[in-house]
Amino acid sequence: MHTKLTVAAIVAGIALSACSSASTQSEAAGMGADPALPEPQKSLVPTINIAPAKGWPQGAKPVPAAGTQVAAFADKLDHPRWLYLLPDGGVLVAETNAPPKPEDSKGLKAKVEKLVMKRAGAGVPSANRISLLRDTDGDGVADQRSVYLKDLNSPFGMAVVGDALFVADTDAVMRYAYVPGSAQISGQGSKLVDLPAGPRNHHWTKNLIASADGSKLYVTVGSNSNVAENGFDAEKERAAIWEVDVATGTHRIFAGGLRNPNGLAWEPDSGALWTAVNERDELGNDLVPDYITSVKDGGFYGWPYSYYGQHVDERVKPQNPDLVAKALVPDYALGSHTASLGLAAARGNSLPAAFANGMFIGQHGSWNRKPASGYKVIFVPFAGGQPSGAAVDVLTGFLSKDGDAYGRPVGVTLDSSGALLVADDVGNVIWRVSSAAK
Repeated sequence: MHTKLTVAAIVAGIALSACSSASTQSEAAGMGADPALPEPQKSLVPTINIAPAKGWPQGAKPVPAAGTQVAAFADKLDHPRWLYLLPDGGVLVAETNAPPKPEDSKGLKAKVEKLVMKRAGAGVPSANRISLLRDTDGDGVADQRSVYLKDLNSPFGMAVVGDALFVADTDAVMRYAYVPGSAQISGQGSKLVDLPAGPRNHHWTKNLIASADGSKLYVTVGSNSNVAENGFDAEKERAAIWEVDVATGTHRIFAGGLRNPNGLAWEPDSGALWTAVNERDELGNDLVPDYITSVKDGGFYGWPYSYYGQHVDERVKPQNPDLVAKALVPDYALGSHTASLGLAAARGNSLPAAFANGMFIGQHGSWNRKPASGYKVIFVPFAGGQPSGAAVDVLTGFLSKDGDAYGRPVGVTLDSSGALLVADDVGNVIWRVSSAAK
């Protein structure tokens, strides 16, 4: 009886959501340095607009920007989420998904979220491995593939520092011996530092990037909830970017109030650390915009008390006016609910000149917005170390005309030739965007 009632409630919730009103502003209105921020919308049932994961029809592929072309660099992967270019030119891909999270699946809301994730293609077990791809003949297609590391725990971020490869599992940063040219790592890793995880582990993806001198790692740790509804004790050292000492594993909070930071990149002109952040849900179709921002040492970015600077989220009790007063405004909005994850600095790419300076961003796509938003790769131009214009579509066509998801872009990086690689965790493909043949 209880199971039937629960399932019925979930179905009823989705049905009610299907009748909810659509956005009254364009996705573009919630983008840029000064996004539109309408009044929050309150409803009994949040908007649930799922793009069912279907995969790519035979011969189909995304639509590239003018002057570029796209082809599969590698296919038949198992939920590829994140990419990293090794110093020797090989490409690492984390084939990964969420770990078991028993405390995050309790209650009706959690069951709805689980159903959403399953329909969106995120319900498959984690392969828990990192694969190595190589294009040895330079034709833009990986002709060598090997299992580089296996038996990991929902791995995500990767970085080489000297003779060490660091991997951000969901619960720890691990260190492995790195040998250039090797097809696999066979030795056991050692733990550098534990990361917040546990039986809830709401935002499980942990990314990392090394400082220029290799002495520090910067590690993303997302929140354990939407807006601290699981209590503030569950958020200890979360919603933050950590700075970790490579030699000792000691860490400090570099910046906080970041609901779910994922992508990390160094901006080449300023040398500043930038991150791509997923903001909160259930305030309406057009709140709150995800964003990219430079990350200030000691900076606080509002979560959970406020959003986009000092706009107070009244759902959060008790409030913290002192922290709200310190909340920094992000640099550039990316549209609400776009699930902007991947981030790569564009400098050094071999695409047309329009993409020479800026950031590439992989937008995994919305579930809490009608109409859908994201589901594409975009480029934000920069000048003088700051965003300098409107975002440009780089790769689109991930949604069918019926609203099904052929694919969903996640991690982005440049390969050794300067082409853009995009991990597609629904299509199970790594796409390669290059300049169109002349």
